[in-house]
Amino acid sequence: MNVALFGSPFTLEKSGQILNVFTALKRIDARIFVCRSFYDYICSVLPTIRDLCSVWEDQPLDVAISIGGDGTFLRTAHRVGTLNVPIIGINTGRLGFLADVESIDVDQLIQDLYKRNYRIEQLQQLALFVDGERFQPYPSALNEVAVLKRDTSSMIHIRVSVDGDYLNDYQADGLIVATPTGSTAYALSVGGPILMPATHNWVIAAVAAHNLNVRPIIVPDTSILDLELESRSQNFLISLDGNSFTLPCTAKLQVKPDNTPILAIRQHGHTFSETLRKKLKWGMDPRRANG
Repeated sequence: MNVALFGSPFTLEKSGQILNVFTALKRIDARIFVCRSFYDYICSVLPTIRDLCSVWEDQPLDVAISIGGDGTFLRTAHRVGTLNVPIIGINTGRLGFLADVESIDVDQLIQDLYKRNYRIEQLQQLALFVDGERFQPYPSALNEVAVLKRDTSSMIHIRVSVDGDYLNDYQADGLIVATPTGSTAYALSVGGPILMPATHNWVIAAVAAHNLNVRPIIVPDTSILDLELESRSQNFLISLDGNSFTLPCTAKLQVKPDNTPILAIRQHGHTFSETLRKKLKWGMDPRRANG
């Protein structure tokens, strides 16, 4: 089995968790590859790792493993998303909705991967077009596309149409278009609803809207959204999964469904409802927690 590891710089306290992943993979005789940036880092921190793996240079893969938090998972999806490679996330970060496997469960996870004892969940992405052309270098977003103010404290003006039908003019600090995956990320922090993974919808949510009557709205994930912007600074930020770029207000934006889903590995018995309860402490009585 060919496995590629993707990760980010980590604290020395987490080095034992990283070694556990390599050890478990070696037990099943997996061929281990590591993305270049992560390879250079872990070899500098854990020199013995160098004998256990090699640099991933687009060799065919059976599985990609993201080690870190949700940001690491998003970067992994950007690297392998078009290769039809399923991704599993091991959480060494904080919250972890995408990277939902705790590091203490690594041995069981690797055995499940070896036995193909898992299910595949297809996560839809958003595609961004600017002036009719697919946006580069980030043509797709797994969590969200966001437009945000820049260079001034003044709000921006965002005119939104859905499938050619005028929806609203937003006066706000920004606007978020989120997938079900992204509904627990930036969109959640501005009051958006949580969507179950299998829900075929997007969330449109304003960031600090001037009009208090403006509320998040759910639209079908087959929609085509057109956005036109005005700003006193004559420019704005466009952010795809946290990767931000400056664009002029003359740019015409269009958000469409992406035809290439991200394949996420989910262990049997792990459900989204369980993740919500664990991560958001749903169902926990704080009076009992405090004794």
